Order: sequence, then structure tokens, then C-alpha cells
Amino acid sequence: MDSLTLARKEGWRALVEAAPRDQPEQLTRVQLKALGSKALADYNKSRRIWHANLGPIKTPQLVELHEDLWDIVDSNEQDGDKAKGAIAVDAFPGLGKTTAALAFAKQFHLREITEKGPVTADGHERWPVCRVGLTGNTGMKDFNRAMLEFFGHPGAARGTTSQFAHRALDCAVSCGVRLLIVDDLHFLTWRNRSGVEISNHFKYIANEFPVTMLFTGVNLGRRGLFGETDSGGDIVLAQTGRRTTTLGLEPFLVSTEAQRREWRSMLLAIEQRLVLTEKYPGMLADDLSDYLFARSTGHIGSLMTLINRGCQRAVRTGTERLDVELMDRVKNDAASEAARKEMTAALSGGKMTTKPGVKRGTRPATARR
Repeated sequence: MDSLTLARKEGWRALVEAAPRDQPEQLTRVQLKALGSKALADYNKSRRIWHANLGPIKTPQLVELHEDLWDIVDSNEQDGDKAKGAIAVDAFPGLGKTTAALAFAKQFHLREITEKGPVTADGHERWPVCRVGLTGNTGMKDFNRAMLEFFGHPGAARGTTSQFAHRALDCAVSCGVRLLIVDDLHFLTWRNRSGVEISNHFKYIANEFPVTMLFTGVNLGRRGLFGETDSGGDIVLAQTGRRTTTLGLEPFLVSTEAQRREWRSMLLAIEQRLVLTEKYPGMLADDLSDYLFARSTGHIGSLMTLINRGCQRAVRTGTERLDVELMDRVKNDAASEAARKEMTAALSGGKMTTKPGVKRGTRPATARR
């Protein structure tokens, strides 16, 4: 799975059909010291891979998004003469939109295979999901070619834009595609010629392909995908907005008691998955709650990166636990680090807290080291 590519159907199948990872055994410090050099190397390798793949965590945000996705996808079971509504997951970086979309698509793929079987009535392989990733200079021909390359179509190497489109339609119909994921849609410049052409192409797909399109991106509304104004370029794009339902993902907040309970529940869920010999109940949810919020600003992607790197260092150095001293040496993404100082000051000064049952204005206790 470490060389997985979702740009090919074989990679997608590997993701979908991969068995759940077995969590490594939780050893004590004595048991760890008793391991021979080969056994220790194997154990640490298994923990290294485990901690690097902790997610996805079923956060309230992810659960709510999946419910909305199921509503829209299941309501798109119209007859083939009706255009199907599209979905856009529009959220800031670090909130797990791609992870959430792929987790949903995996469930959808498995449901389709369970209900309809791995082979279509005409004897073709069934591929309920097709995923296309965009780059900054993607045009219609590139987009159509990417769909063909997902299926390994021999006609992906040569042809016109229209020929690629017709071949992609043949693949979608023959293979029973029902969900088309278009990742990183923000790479397109919507108000230039290429963006308008792609938008028109999405209308063609919605009209002719029996699929629900699921877009992911950042600030898609501001980039003109959904806007409907008096300027000529936006009028061309307006139909895309009318047919697209925008969904979002929000960061964790700690303004209310309910929000603080959600944050704590999520930390407890992550804590249970960690395999460190010196781990103890409350290591994250009690002693590092404020600290982790300040370091991640409530963004699940930043939080998981920080914990993953912290666990790697804890294993490698023999610390075998996460505490402030160790975590202070672990680097995180630039956006989180930029907001860290202000967030830390608010938490340490009692202006805000992440802990349920603690009133604001109360200076938090010092975390265990």
C-alpha cells in the first residue's frame, strides 16, 4: 500500500479491498526490552506503519458529511434521461476533505459490488468509482485522458478531445461507474478559457454519463465555480452552480461545552490507537488537550500529522510516550505553527479552554512531563 496510486483502477481496488490493519500488540517496557534485535526491529516497523496510518477517525464532522453524501448519491438514482446533481466538498486545507471523500467512496464501492456483483451483465469488470486528480494546467483533453488512464484504456495515448470523451463514456457505461471523484478542483482557473471549457464539459458528463460527480477543493465558491453574476464568464458557469450542492468540513471548536466534549472524545479515540509502552489513560485527552489544540488549531489533518510524527520520535528515541517536552521538538505544518503563539497565549492565559467542565478564566493545570 505504500506505493498506492489512485490514478489507476488497480490502485483503487487495492485501497478498497485492503484488509483492516491489525493494531500491533501493546507491550510493557519490560516486554520491549526482552525482545531480540530482529524482533524489536520488526515490532518497531509495525508500529511505524501503524502510526502513519491512524485515520480516518470518525469525527462528528466526517459522520455528518457522509450522511449528506449518502442523501445526495442515493437520491441520484433517477432514470438515465435526467441529469444528476453534483457535489462539491469545499473546505480549507487540513480538514480532511479528500480523506473523507475517499472513505465515503470506498463504502459506496463496496455497497455497489455487494448489491450488483463484481461483473456487469455484459461481462465487464464493475468499477462503481472513478477518481481523477487535477493539476494546474488541466484542460478537457487532459481530463478525458485521465479518466481513460484510470481504466487502463489502450486509447488513452492518442486521439482527439471528443474521441477521448466518447471512450471515457464507453468505459463509464460498460463498467457501471456511478461516482466520479474530481480531486483538487481548485487547481483550475475557472474564469479563463480552460476553466469555462471544463465547466461545460462537466455539464456534458452530468447529462450523458450515469454518474454523480463529487468535487473536492479549496475556496471553490470564490474561484467562480458556483457564482452567478452579470459578467459573461460567470453566466457560462452558472449552470454548474445550479446543479451542485456544496458541503463543507469545519475545524474543531472549543467555544461551548458540547464542542469541548467532542474534542475530548476525539482525543480519546486517537489515544486508544497509539501503541507506545509508556502510554497511559488521559495522555492526550487530559495532559495534552490544550497543547494539541494550540498546535493544530483544531484542524484534524494538522493534528494527525503532529501525533504521527510525535509517535515516530517517541519510538525512535525510546521515550515511548507523548509529552510537551517531546512534542515541542516535533515540527508541524506552516499554517499551524504560524497560529500557535496566539492560540497558546489564549489557552495558557485562561481566555479559552479545551477541557469539558472547566470554566474560561481558570488557568489550566500544567501538563505532566
